[in-house]
Amino acid sequence: MAIALNKLDKILKGREGSSFELIEVLQDIQRDYRYLPEEVLRIVSEKLSVPLIEVFKVANFYKAFTLKPRGKHLITVCMGTACHVRGAPKFLDEVLGQLKVKPGETTEDGEFTVETVNCLGACALGPLVVLDGKYCDHMTTAKLRVLIQEVRGNAKKK
Repeated sequence: MAIALNKLDKILKGREGSSFELIEVLQDIQRDYRYLPEEVLRIVSEKLSVPLIEVFKVANFYKAFTLKPRGKHLITVCMGTACHVRGAPKFLDEVLGQLKVKPGETTEDGEFTVETVNCLGACALGPLVVLDGKYCDHMTTAKLRVLIQEVRGNAKKK
């Protein structure tokens, strides 16, 4: 198995048979693996004594979880009404063009995943893009281009 099971062992330590901790366990796995691998979910089902179908229901219900690997950096573009009328489709086109992906996809190098959301609840700050959890308000295509280039530049330095 290509998945690092030592991470999973640390996450599950002391939680065996604790079905009520399912969401917290999935959050920890998502944080460490950047997605919820199927083989890991099978182990979680067994260790927490939760039916596998229930584990998958929870994993699919919450938007915070993904069953596909995400990039090191997550770019979320708000497509809500306020952001939309202020040019969000342009920003989405810009980021997709720069990274050569479609919404929900990850770049070939594994650096970026681009997602869209219907609303981030910060309409006065729109158009809004969130990069790795940091809200970037009053976005322009030029600011977005620089933001992506900075992240790429920092990744190359490491």
